[in-house]
Amino acid sequence: MLFCNGKGVLGVLVSWAALAAPPGETARSILERRCLTCHGPARMSGLDLRHIDTIKKGGKRGPAIIPGNAEQSLLYQAVSRSGELKMPPDQPLTAAERTLLGAWIQEGAPWDQAAAGTPEPSWWAFQKVVRPVVPAAPVPNPVDAFVLQALERQGLKAVAPADRRTLVRRVYLDLHGLPPTPAETAEFVTDAAPDAYEKLIDRLLASPRYGERWGRHWLDVVRYADTGGFETDLYYANAWRYRDYVIRSLNDDKPYDRFVQEQVAGDELWPGDLALEGVNEIPPRKLRELEARIGTGLYTIGPTYHEAALHGEQLRYEWLTDAVDTTGQAFLGLTIGCARCHDHKFDPISQVDYHRLMAIFAGSEERQVSVVSKMGEFGYKSAYPSVLLVEEYQNAIGRLETKVRNRATARIKEEFPLEAVQAFDTPAGRRTPAQRESADQIDAALARAGLQENAAGKNFVPQYTPEEREERERLIRELGQAALKARFDPQTATILGRADVIPEVRMTVRGDFHGAGPVVQPGVPLILGGVGDLPADKKRTALALWLTTPDHPLTARVMMNRVWAWHFGRGIVGTPGDFGRQGEPPSHPELLDWLASEFVRQGWSLKKMHRLLLLSNTYRLSGQFDAGNARTDPDNRYFWRMNRRRLDAEQLRDAVLAVAGTLNPKMGGRPVILPLTDEEKSGLWAPHQWPTSLDPAEHHRRSVYVYVKRSFPYPMFSMFDAPESSVSCPRRDATTVAPQALALLNSRFMLQQAGALAQRLEKQHPDDSNARVNALWQLALSRSPSPAEMDQALSFLTTTGVGSGQTSPLAQLCVVVLNMNEFLYVE
Repeated sequence: MLFCNGKGVLGVLVSWAALAAPPGETARSILERRCLTCHGPARMSGLDLRHIDTIKKGGKRGPAIIPGNAEQSLLYQAVSRSGELKMPPDQPLTAAERTLLGAWIQEGAPWDQAAAGTPEPSWWAFQKVVRPVVPAAPVPNPVDAFVLQALERQGLKAVAPADRRTLVRRVYLDLHGLPPTPAETAEFVTDAAPDAYEKLIDRLLASPRYGERWGRHWLDVVRYADTGGFETDLYYANAWRYRDYVIRSLNDDKPYDRFVQEQVAGDELWPGDLALEGVNEIPPRKLRELEARIGTGLYTIGPTYHEAALHGEQLRYEWLTDAVDTTGQAFLGLTIGCARCHDHKFDPISQVDYHRLMAIFAGSEERQVSVVSKMGEFGYKSAYPSVLLVEEYQNAIGRLETKVRNRATARIKEEFPLEAVQAFDTPAGRRTPAQRESADQIDAALARAGLQENAAGKNFVPQYTPEEREERERLIRELGQAALKARFDPQTATILGRADVIPEVRMTVRGDFHGAGPVVQPGVPLILGGVGDLPADKKRTALALWLTTPDHPLTARVMMNRVWAWHFGRGIVGTPGDFGRQGEPPSHPELLDWLASEFVRQGWSLKKMHRLLLLSNTYRLSGQFDAGNARTDPDNRYFWRMNRRRLDAEQLRDAVLAVAGTLNPKMGGRPVILPLTDEEKSGLWAPHQWPTSLDPAEHHRRSVYVYVKRSFPYPMFSMFDAPESSVSCPRRDATTVAPQALALLNSRFMLQQAGALAQRLEKQHPDDSNARVNALWQLALSRSPSPAEMDQALSFLTTTGVGSGQTSPLAQLCVVVLNMNEFLYVE
């Protein structure tokens, strides 16, 4: 095609291209849509087509365009397939697209942009949220209006609503992670008031059980654990304070923007102190400020390996990368970590962007702060002599054991000639060959007795005299009494604080922590509006405020997509941790943008958004299968029915405890370390790192309070797809493997709880098998058994051999019911 500078010819070409191209198509949108996969962040052949300056510069073959001369421009020759290159290689541009590109080059390649040096985003997730108009539809809830519009476009029709029993069980498990009791089910099913469902939702959202269930969701996202992982698996004594902070924040419906700000920069935004003001109580304002600082614990619970401490620069670098990766995943829903070693291959996030984010956190480090007033701190100090007394008793017991050990060693040495003893007492480096041979004989004898120094007395059995044994027992008894009165640790929280020394962040080569490149200043990704550097002081504050600007393109979108996914089984964006080009596009983009804008409009209130979603007809659909819909939309991307979901690991354990009547509702505190079987203990690298909680009542606490050990997750949770806690988990897997069925049928936990459930039924309904069976179905399944099920259950109870406890016929029937899909799945 011939191009010239004449206005007439150019005008005709542009007009023809505009008519043939899709509405709104421009040369720039063509480049972004058809070329950036290879010539964007990946810069294949050195060519970057994201900005006019890099287009003019070109790649290995020279400038890509010559403004004003399309025929001589390599880019036009490639797309028109008139030269050596033929691009794109897979699917050529249409004639209209080629003409539009040629006309653009011929016109001088104008390139409008919002700010010099800043690329204008083309990907939907990087553009600011624009509140769409709610479609006209015969439904009051805007959510339904958007969903109905999408269903009509796809030729789909929603299935019938769920019945009331299914709905009440669904919403209880959804908001509380626990099944409803028979009384709660009956209350809703029999409530004829038009607002019965609304009242149910409000009651569930007001319960502290809500924060425990939804706190677990957020802890997945922020890779929560009580230990550092790897071989030695460092214990984080205060990690639980962050977990409790999350649960409290959700129960209080803390605005999400404040929730984000507290976790990123609570120490800078709300520095405060706990100084008393004339009374012996800390003012509520100061407690809120303390809670904000505890929120920064997010950045103190990441994976850490012991040996990294051997090199301070490496330890700092690994912490910075974890902070950046977690921030990107949790708040932005982006795989920013891909840019640690090189420019992101698919998203417009450069390695410089990554290091700019690292520089934001470079001036921060872990700190311990008191969670009590000065009066409490002084009380700890005044009681410290009791700790000294404990140490004195420990030292006294140690001296007694050393005395016995030395006596045993001397007795063994007496069995050898004087020359051998003298050889043994000679330092190893100064022994002659003959002395080494003699000393080795004594070493062997000491080893057999467990008296070698390097064995730390592991096999040594002290032989105390009666007087020594009596003395040792006295010391141990008094040690215990002293320990009961002692306060060993001050009450502190682990937070992020300002470092005394702020290191430079330099560009690295492929993730090598020895940064030798230029110094990088703190900032956020350019594609998200990161123009210029952040303030040198309070850099995390700047990051927190930037993340929570009402028009931020990602923060509200990402969180609303997470909430939708946790309610509906899949997100509007099916990849909640990747809103970039490698992620799934949104199935309902207008709905997602409306929800994001509504979230901000509602004051960032999660509970208000829960209520909006749960009151929609879409949420109240049944899980009924429809063959016609399934042919068009087999994955239910358009939500023509409710997705059926298996209970996750924590829900499953909690539901079993609740039905058995053994659930302990106690909230908060240090993690509960559950007992393990001997077989499970064999998988521990160091058994002493699993100090089982000795109070049996603690073993029945909710699963959100169970010890999360990175190197050894609780076996039942691992079996049912609990996430890997070293990285953010945006979406849990749901596998189906044989060990799951074996655990549900035979594990100690399930048999114990089935026995407890049987005892509960026997106590409630003595000498009435029919009532027991009906109560079992009501507790576990929120319904009565069918006539056929009742007959089978009664037949089983009367024909099964006599047993007791966990092996009684009723306990065995409880195991069967707790293994039914109807119990294990949410409809």
